Amino acid sequence: MAAVLGVGIATLDIINTTERYPAEDEEVRALAQRVARGGNAANTLDVLAQLGHDSRWLGVLADDADAGRIQAALAAQGVDDRRARTSPGSRSPVSYITASRATGSRTIVHYRDLPDLDADDFAAVPLDGLAWLHFEGRNVAATRAMIRDARARAPRLPVSVEIEKPRDGIEALAEAADVVVYARAYAEARGYGDPQALLAAAPGGGLAFCAWGEAGGWLRTPDGACHHEPAHPPPAVVDTVGAGDAFNAGLIHALVRGESPVAALRCANRLAGAKCGRIGLEGLGGALA
Repeated sequence: MAAVLGVGIATLDIINTTERYPAEDEEVRALAQRVARGGNAANTLDVLAQLGHDSRWLGVLADDADAGRIQAALAAQGVDDRRARTSPGSRSPVSYITASRATGSRTIVHYRDLPDLDADDFAAVPLDGLAWLHFEGRNVAATRAMIRDARARAPRLPVSVEIEKPRDGIEALAEAADVVVYARAYAEARGYGDPQALLAAAPGGGLAFCAWGEAGGWLRTPDGACHHEPAHPPPAVVDTVGAGDAFNAGLIHALVRGESPVAALRCANRLAGAKCGRIGLEGLGGALA
């Protein structure tokens, strides 16, 4: 299969499942707890590895014990992290996640004391043999420089960007990428009540996608046309942590295989739905069978 490089952060996730989300100052007992490796791009690469792709993660690691756990998990999931940079004296990012069994929602408190990857780090990584390059939309100036570098060194290499949060100037990344994936959280933070309105106003002339939970996903083609595909809900929603990352993996998997944007959207919806019906990401490789 294809070699895919994903640039972003890798975290340690501590996930507590509760009957419902607690009120402020309330003490509740967790029904279950698990610890997992997280991070948007790392999760997407995990799913792509399950689908048979050569998944490579690029980011920054701390030099603490949690970094060892993160690296061990990446290796176990078939994700190559050999090009990652280590930052001495830093602490690994940790996400404290409360998953509500009543609604299937998840609330995240994220702690981070780790620098972002910079453009010089990216410039030292060879791009030969890659079929796809994917970025988390963070650290806008550095990410924009990395995309420029990739365009100069590998002009035909497709570039995708996930825009999850409304960071200052992040729209510049949408203008630079071939494929942009917008999160519902970004759309609502920018005042858009539906994905079609967001995609109609979104910058850039490439493909743009937006997932909207149980309402399905939307696609805008370079000619400005919008297309909707319904969601593929599981029999029961048990865990939504990583659903957006599975959606991104479905898009990349289909597009790198030469499938149409509509087929890619269907694939993304199927993977996201399958993810919501299980705990964690394990076993998603068979969801497209």
